[in-house]
Amino acid sequence: MTEHEAHPQPDQHANTARDVHHTSALPPVAGRAAFQAELDQLRLREKAHTREGDAIAAARRRLPMVEVAADLELTGPNGPVTLLDAFEGRRQLIAYYFMWHDGHDTAGQCEGCTWVTTQVQELSYLHSRDITYAVLCQGPYEESRRYRDFMGWQVPWYSALPSRDELLVGRQVGMMHLVCYLRDGDRVYETYWTTLRGVEVMDYNYALMDLTAYGRQEQWENSPPGYPRDQDTPPEHPLRSGGRPISQWPRISAGRSDDLTPRP
Repeated sequence: MTEHEAHPQPDQHANTARDVHHTSALPPVAGRAAFQAELDQLRLREKAHTREGDAIAAARRRLPMVEVAADLELTGPNGPVTLLDAFEGRRQLIAYYFMWHDGHDTAGQCEGCTWVTTQVQELSYLHSRDITYAVLCQGPYEESRRYRDFMGWQVPWYSALPSRDELLVGRQVGMMHLVCYLRDGDRVYETYWTTLRGVEVMDYNYALMDLTAYGRQEQWENSPPGYPRDQDTPPEHPLRSGGRPISQWPRISAGRSDDLTPRP
């Protein structure tokens, strides 16, 4: 019996809606000219932020690279493969190292990794630049693949477990990591990596929320007094609702099995 069958859940909207502190607080009202004048001032900062982002990206393209053993073993749908195989013949590889909580059920898996992985769907633009994207899960293949199938993700999926320590050398194993690789023939090089808020580049929801008057509505944000705050979830788990990663609820409502037990 799956958790969903043992504990039926109500409508998905009841579980994805957050208990925010509703308030009558609103931004000040201004005329169109005054509004535009303040927006124009903010736009100067936005343009500077964009230009600084471009400069950082340019510096990133000038970083040195470090060689990684191309034959490090991964596990794929047909068994053992190598890191080189994960490139699928393309020149570059972006690998997301999905955290895995051994012994936890579906609801107990990483809400942050679930959040960012849900965003990556259309890969044709990456492929057009000779880039492959793949998830390298830090847990066992069969169990984590069932999680991928429950979520309905179509991105290439491997287990990094056979070589996890070598692949993430010098970094905290069990943490989310986004790593970029470059292939030169049969040799593989690591060119960049980031973690924690660095992986927000994979998401568009937060970027859109940041454009709204109330923002992300998380407790850490610098917002005016009285603006709504998420009261349902501790600050360290803003991507959970009702005890699950938020994006699991539509799958549960659709009747998908969230049993992670590997099948023979």
